[in-house]
Amino acid sequence: MQSIENFMNELSSFIWGVPMLVLLVGTGIYLTFKLRGIQFWALFYAFKLIFSKAEKNAKGEISHFSALMTALAATVGIGNIVGVATAITLGGPGAVFWMWVTGLVGMATKYSEALLALKYRREGKYGMHGGPMYYLTYGANMPKLGFAFAIFTVIASFGIGNMAQSNAVAEVLSAEFEISSFTSGVVMLVLTGLVVLGGIKSIAKVTSILVPFMIAIYLTTALIIIFLNLEKVPDAFGLIFYHAFNPIAAGGGFIGATIAAAIRYGIARGVFSNESGLGSAPIAAAAAKTKEPVKQALVSMTQTFIDTLVVCTMTAIIILISPFWQEGMSAGELTMQSFAYNLGEIGGIVVLVATILFAYSTLLGWSYYGEKAFEFIFGEKSVKLYRVVFISIILVGATLKLELVWAFSDVANGLMAIPNLIALLLLSHIIKSETDRYFKL
Repeated sequence: MQSIENFMNELSSFIWGVPMLVLLVGTGIYLTFKLRGIQFWALFYAFKLIFSKAEKNAKGEISHFSALMTALAATVGIGNIVGVATAITLGGPGAVFWMWVTGLVGMATKYSEALLALKYRREGKYGMHGGPMYYLTYGANMPKLGFAFAIFTVIASFGIGNMAQSNAVAEVLSAEFEISSFTSGVVMLVLTGLVVLGGIKSIAKVTSILVPFMIAIYLTTALIIIFLNLEKVPDAFGLIFYHAFNPIAAGGGFIGATIAAAIRYGIARGVFSNESGLGSAPIAAAAAKTKEPVKQALVSMTQTFIDTLVVCTMTAIIILISPFWQEGMSAGELTMQSFAYNLGEIGGIVVLVATILFAYSTLLGWSYYGEKAFEFIFGEKSVKLYRVVFISIILVGATLKLELVWAFSDVANGLMAIPNLIALLLLSHIIKSETDRYFKL
C-alpha cells in the first residue's frame, strides 16, 4: 500500500508540475487577450446579472444566482482556509500576489468554460446536461476526450469532492469535541442524503441559503479583525507585493522562500482554490435557466473573483497581520491561531465552523458534478445509483485515513484539466464570436 501511495504522490507531483501550471495560466492569459480583458470591463455588469430574473420560456432548471451558489459551494472550501496558509508557509507572502494573478486570468477561463457549457448543453430526463464532456463531444468533436474527462470527474467526486471533505470534518470534530468519526460520518451522510437525493433543484435551494450565509459570516469576522488592525494592513500588503519579486529569508520557524517558490505555490494554491480550468464549475452553470450563454458565463466569472480575490485575500491578510506565519505552524493551525489571536476564542470558533460548512457545501456541489459525469458515461438510469453510492461513501471517508485518496484525487483533478484546456483552446473562436455577438463588439 505504501508503494502505491508513493507512486500516486510522485504522479501527482508530475501532473501538477510547472508544465501544468504554465498551461493553466497560459490559457487564461490567452483567453484574456482574446476577449479583450472581459473580466475587467464587464465585471460590474456580471455582478448585476447575478440577481436578474430568470428569462421566460428559457431552458434550464435554476436561476443565475442558484447556479453560481452551487458552483461556489464546491469551490469555496477548505482550500480558502488551509490552501492560503499553505501558499504562505511554502512560498512566503509573495505567493498571495501570484494567487491574485491566477484569479484574474482565471476569470477569463471560468467565463469561457461556462459559455461553452451553455452553448453545447443537452436536455434530458434529469434536467440539463452540460460541461466539458459535452463541449468536447459536440463542439470539439472529440468524444473520447469527453469520455475521459467524465471518468476523471467521477473519480475526483468520490475523492476530493467526498471522502476528503468528510474526513476533514470528522478530524476537526474529533480533535475539538471528541466526537467519534463514525458519529460524524453518519450525521454528514444523513444531512447530505436529504439534499442530494432531490437533485439539482434541492442542491441549489440549500446552497442558495448556505453559501451566502457561510461566506458572510467568514468575511464579516475577517473584516472585523482587519478594522481592529487597520494600521497593520498596509504592511501586510507591502509584504505581499515586495516578496512577490524578492526572496524572503528564513526566520523563526519559517524556512524562507525563493521567488520561484512564491510563484509556484501561489499559482498552485490559486488554481486549487478557484478551480478555473479544471472544468468542474461549468457543469453547474449548464443548469442555469437562460437563453443566452454569455449571461451565465459572466455570472460564473464572478465565482473566481469571489473565491480568490475576496475570500482568499481576507484569509491572507489575517494571517500576515498576526505573528505566527513565520513560526513553522501547520497550515490548518496557522489560520485558526491567526483568527484566535485577534478575536480570542470566537475567532477560532469561526474558523472551525467555516471549515465544517465549507466542507459540507463542497460535498453538495461535487455530488452534482459527479452525478452528471456518471450520467454521461452510463446513461440517465444510473443517476439514482450514483446518488446512493456517493452518499454511502461519506461514512467511509469519515472513518478512514485518506493519504492515498488525496493523492489519487489530485491526479484525477489534474487529468480533468488537460482535456478541458484542449477544448478551450480549440473552441476559443466560438467563445470570441459568441461574446462579440452578445456585446456587438
